[in-house]
Order: sequence, then structure tokens, then C-alpha cells
Amino acid sequence: MEPGTGRNKVTKRSSNACVRCRRQKIKCSGSQPCDACGKRKQSCTFDERDQRIVVTRGYIIDLQQRIERWERSKSTNEPARDSIEGGQAADKVESGSESDVSMAGAEGPDSTQPSRGTEKQDARPKPPMDPVASTLINPLSTGQSEFMTAPTGRIFYLGTSSNWSFTRRVLNITHQYVNKTPLPTSALIFDAAAYTLDWDGYRIGDGPEMPALPTQDYAIYLVNAVKFHCSQMFHLFDEESFMKSLYHFYSDPNPRADPTDLWFIHFLLILAFGKAFTTKANRSRKPPGHDYFIKAVQLLPDLSVLLKQAALSTEILCSLALYMQCVDFRHASHNFIGQAIRMALGEGMHTDMPTQVLGEAYVERCRRIWYTAHILDREMTSLFGLPPSIHDDYVQCQLPTYSGSSQRTAALRMRIKLSEVIGSINRKVYGRDGRLNNKFMLGTKNVLESMAHVANDLQQSFALPLERDTSCISRTSAHLHLLHHQCIVLATRPLLFCFLKIRFESESKCTELLGSSQTVRNLIQMCMDSSQQMIAILDCLQSQGLLETFLPFDLEAIFVSTGSLLLGPAIDPQAFEGVVPSLEKAHTVFDEMIAAGNAVANFQKAELQQLEIMLQQLTQTHPQAAADDPGAANEAPCQQQQQQIADDTSPHDTVISSLATDLSQNESYTSSLPGNLEEMTFDSGLTMTQLLDMANSIEHEDTEWMSQTIVEHSIW
Repeated sequence: MEPGTGRNKVTKRSSNACVRCRRQKIKCSGSQPCDACGKRKQSCTFDERDQRIVVTRGYIIDLQQRIERWERSKSTNEPARDSIEGGQAADKVESGSESDVSMAGAEGPDSTQPSRGTEKQDARPKPPMDPVASTLINPLSTGQSEFMTAPTGRIFYLGTSSNWSFTRRVLNITHQYVNKTPLPTSALIFDAAAYTLDWDGYRIGDGPEMPALPTQDYAIYLVNAVKFHCSQMFHLFDEESFMKSLYHFYSDPNPRADPTDLWFIHFLLILAFGKAFTTKANRSRKPPGHDYFIKAVQLLPDLSVLLKQAALSTEILCSLALYMQCVDFRHASHNFIGQAIRMALGEGMHTDMPTQVLGEAYVERCRRIWYTAHILDREMTSLFGLPPSIHDDYVQCQLPTYSGSSQRTAALRMRIKLSEVIGSINRKVYGRDGRLNNKFMLGTKNVLESMAHVANDLQQSFALPLERDTSCISRTSAHLHLLHHQCIVLATRPLLFCFLKIRFESESKCTELLGSSQTVRNLIQMCMDSSQQMIAILDCLQSQGLLETFLPFDLEAIFVSTGSLLLGPAIDPQAFEGVVPSLEKAHTVFDEMIAAGNAVANFQKAELQQLEIMLQQLTQTHPQAAADDPGAANEAPCQQQQQQIADDTSPHDTVISSLATDLSQNESYTSSLPGNLEEMTFDSGLTMTQLLDMANSIEHEDTEWMSQTIVEHSIW
């Protein structure tokens, strides 16, 4: 037989062969009964599982994602929501033909199999997705990467999910529109520009002098300050071994520094943090505790030495990374936490370490170290707009017990869940190409679903009653809620960027487009609500003296939330005219951080004020709009105004009031919120049900609409 003959015979077989013909490997006519079985008077049965069909790669990816979500929900004892589309895609494949089941709608009454909680969405058939929808792109994560040159000549990459980069992009397009010129970078803050460390970075020569070491009592006071500010969320040192070495060090009446001792380097870093936490006001360009920090960095040995004491060295690297992040040396911080992660991985800290072999105390210490490095890495890479160092599936490390403190363990568990959400946002919303079928709108839907269960646990275990004046709020609970709301803003703010560009093209078109999509309006409303709640939490912390003025987390929250609240009124002034009180509170929070000596806060506030002024200039061609709001001119002036702002200009007399348009053109956002979103109380945040309602409201029609909008207006 010729080789080609056999191949031709195979191709002539019916794709729908019966069991007997398939078993005997003979040609089957595909009829019922088939010719071969009919001739021999044998029973003829067809096994549909053996039938071959053609599906798209997107369909396989969707199935894999649904399995991952089901396994994740099963592991957390939550009801499995294994399909956001209600299981429609599983039955949309027609045999023998290629169909894009991840996008196409079902036909006929039996074409869908609703999953739990999605019957209403699945009751009506979905129209086929327009081919353009498959090209829907997140404008922050597509096309060629963007860069910006600092006044020093150094070129900086603008990461996709970076808050710093997002503000640069918004400032840039706003300045281009208002002033018709590129954004000047002289007034902007760049990496390592807020503070001066007084060291060239070279270890040759004498280097910085050894700073005066504190007395034992003062050293213990500084260590306790670090424990108060950091120990609930992060593990920077092992208290038992660290304090043992400290007492040994001070047992000598004239303690002498040993520059080759890793503990002493660690000691200097903890002193640097302690000085930063206890300094009430810093008027210097040098950060508090910088002398201890610089000496520790100068004494830091090569990795070959650090590896000999991996646990201690990883704690040192985490401390270095966190301090660098506090003083806005983001590149150095990212590199130090990367070294810490790799050292921990090399020691197997991400695995389930056996206590019977390594000892319970050592394993407990390694577990605390691992999750500190892992959480810092996940947050720093997100703030930098870069992919994480390790996927969550590879982390098998058990949670530390904290000597029976169940509350600390629960707080860490919640912090880990939120870090997983951050990773999910980076993959699904700010992915490599940001395409719709796996990212952006449908990615946002997936993220909101995953956040729903986190919100439920957060409200049950770490409630945050902001409106109760009789008791103080928990600093730990506040930190977790702030991070939760930052996740919501991070997942939804690409829409702010999209519609700001549309607003620059045509104000009437922006209003028309917003009015034509309830889902997009709801997502923007969610972004604005979370921004306001972040400011409310920070305002409460400030009133109780719990605001962090050195650690970067509160500053990042106020920077993210204020930027979003400025953009909302620029896009739809009538819907967001009530953000003025929140912006006033935001300025107060910024002022307290600046008064405490936080130079980074000073630069960030100036950038946001610059954005306010440009958005105000955007509306100077609409004098009638300003006249319709007589109270706008009476807004309180903002402190510490930039030099570019004229003396007679009030920074609060901005887009919030001057972008007013005809009320008849705008439908209230609140009236269109799905489910229970209308009943959201300001002190409780979004509940699990509300987040699920919001996720379930995102339909294929919304992604199609958004696709056409972005293509039409060339958002990317």
C-alpha cells in the first residue's frame, strides 16, 4: 500500500464513528446504524465523548480559568462560582466547525447550563460579540512601553499598574491638551529625588563615619517603636535572637561595633527605622535615621557572606527594601526585595518546611520571613508596574502561629489574600497586552468576583466602624481596608483614563457615551466610592493620631485616592460634585505628612495640585458653567500653593464645580447601581453581595460597547 493511500483512508473516515468501527479501526459511514454494523446486524452505538470538535484556544483558556476559580473557592470553603458567564461557553460549541465559544452567544433553550447565582443573567441569550471586541485593550498596558526623562537625563520606565506612572500619564495628556506642549519634568518627583542620603554608593575609601550609638535604654525604646509600627504586618527581626544579641552587645561598658557582624548591620537598620518613627518633625533633606541606614548599607557584605546566615540576611534585605521604599528609592527597593525573595526561595522558605527536621522555632521564623518578603515583593512590584517574582501556586508555606495569637494570624491571612488579588489584577487587568478576552473588562469582572469573598471576610473579622466616636479604630484593620480599596481602584481606574481622553476630544461625546453604558458608569462610581472611603479612613486615623507619616502605605493610599477623585469630576461633574469634602480632607492628610517632614508627600501634593490647575484651565472656555455654581468661588484656599499658581486662584475652585453641564444630559449614577450598591453605608464599604452584583452586571454587550468606544476614539 502506498503511504499516501493510508492517509487518504484516514481522512475519509467520518468524524462521528460508532464504538464498534472505532474499536476495529474500520471505516464508519456515520449513519445510525452505520453500514458496517447494519450489514452484520450488530448493535450500533455512538460515544459522544469520542467525537472530535474544533474549538478556539480562548475556549480552553476560559475552562482553565474556571477550574482555577472553582478550586480556589473550594479551598476557602466558599460556594463554587466556577463560571462568570453561567456556564454558557460549555455548550456553545457546534461539532465539526470552529466557533469562538468564549465570545459567541448561545442559540436555543438548551444551549446554556446556568451556574449557581447566575440564572438571571443566563435567562436571556447573549448577542454575538462584535469581532472588534476581541481587540479591546487596556490603554495603560498595550502598545509600545512608555518612558519619561528626568531633569538629570535619566530615563524612567512607566509601569502599567504603577500609581506613580499613572499620575505621569494623566499629567502628560492633560498638559498636552491644555497647553499644547509636552509636560515639563522640572516640577515632578522622580526616583531617589525626594531625599539626599549623603553617600555616593561606593564602598572604597573611608565611607561615612560610624554614627553615635544610643544608650541601651534608648536603643530598646527605638526597637519597641519599630515593633509597634511594623510587627503586626511585617517581620523585620526575630525578637528573641535580636534582643539576646542586643543585651550581649551592651553588656560591655564600652560597646564596640564589629563591622563584620551581620547582627550589628541589622541593628543599625532597626535603629534607622526607630529614629524615623520617633522623630516628630524633620526639616532636613535627609530622612530621619539616614546615618544609621547609610552605615548599614556601606557595611553590607557580598551575597556569598549573606548566604551563610540566610534567615538573618533575608530579614536584613527586607529591612533595606522597606526603608528604601519609605524614602522613595523605588528602584533600589525593588532590587533589595528581589534579593530577599530569591534568598528565601533558595532556602526553601516558600515550601512546607518540616519542623521535626529543622526545629519548630526555626521553621516559625522562616514562615514569618517568607510572608514578609512575599507580601512586600507583591506590593512593590505592583507599585512599580512590574510582574511579581513568584506565582501563588508555588507558595506552600504554612502560616506562622505567632505564639497562639489568632488575630495576628488572621490579619496575615487576610493580607496574603489581598496580595493575591493584587497579583490577579496585574495579570488580568494590566497584563502583557491587556486584551479583552482575558484582561480589562472581563478581567475586571474576574477580579471583582475574587474580591467579593475577601470583602466578606474583611467585614466579619476586621470591621472598621468609622462613624463611632466612642472607640478608636484598629490600625491593622485600617491597613487592610485601605489595601482592599486600593485594589478596587487599581482594577477600575483604566476607565478613568479612557474617558478623560474622550473628554479631551469632545465633552458632549463623553457625556453621551457615559449615558449609554450603565456598567461603565457603575465601575467608575465604584472607583470613586473606594477613593472616598480611603480618605475617610485616613481622616479617622489622623484624628486619632494613628496616621503613618514615614511608612509608605498611608501616603500611597492618599495619593491614589486623591488622583482618582480629581479625574471623576473632570469626566462627569454632576455625578461627582460631592467629592469636595473628601478632597479637603485629603489636603489635610497631606499637610500632616508634610509637617512631619515627609518630603515625598510634599512632591506628590504639588503634582496633584498641578493637575487640579490644568483641569481648571480646561473649563475656562465655559464661563456659564462657573456662573451656575455661585458657591464655587467661596471654596477655602489650599495651603502651600505651587509657585505657578496665581495669587488670586483657589485650588479648590477647580473641576469639581467649574465643569458643570446641563443636568438633563446626565443620569444619576446612584440610581443605576446594581443590586444593593445603592444601600452602601460609608462606614462599611462594599459587601460581598454588592461586589458580586457588580461583577455579574458586566455582560458581553458591555465589553462590545467598550471595544467600539476605544477603537472609535483611538484610546491607545
